[in-house]
Amino acid sequence: MSDLKPILLVEDNPRDLELTLAALEKCQLANDVIVARDGEEALGMLTRRDPETGKPTQLPAVVLLDLKLPKIDGLEVLERVKNDPETRHVPIVMLTASREESDLVRSYKLGVNAFVVKPVDFKAFFQAIRDLGAFWAILNEPPVGCARRPAGTPPAGKGA
Repeated sequence: MSDLKPILLVEDNPRDLELTLAALEKCQLANDVIVARDGEEALGMLTRRDPETGKPTQLPAVVLLDLKLPKIDGLEVLERVKNDPETRHVPIVMLTASREESDLVRSYKLGVNAFVVKPVDFKAFFQAIRDLGAFWAILNEPPVGCARRPAGTPPAGKGA
């Protein structure tokens, strides 16, 4: 298992899940990818606490969150994560087929870090996922105290 924070992919569509995982694998990111298939499962992963400290046990480097999910939808997941002081700093990318302006506006009002409409074209979808993975797992600098890798560890693809 890697010391890097994982990527949490929240997706219920089997085809989109398969394509997203393939694209992330093609990036050769060192981050593990954890999959949740509904909003309830995603919240369970994001809010799991250490019984002694009360702190979250493992927060991801980024959450790739579908909008339309069973049990609890993506907007509700987003709202709960961003309203929790322990998880609000976790970057969330809404990755959705929705082109509804109301979904876009509400996502940003709730604190989403990016809103990406899934391209219909296979190659464009694949490239969009690769770019998202590379940006959020490698290029993005998290806030102090929320490091994505242990101090002194070189970024993926750098150093020994």
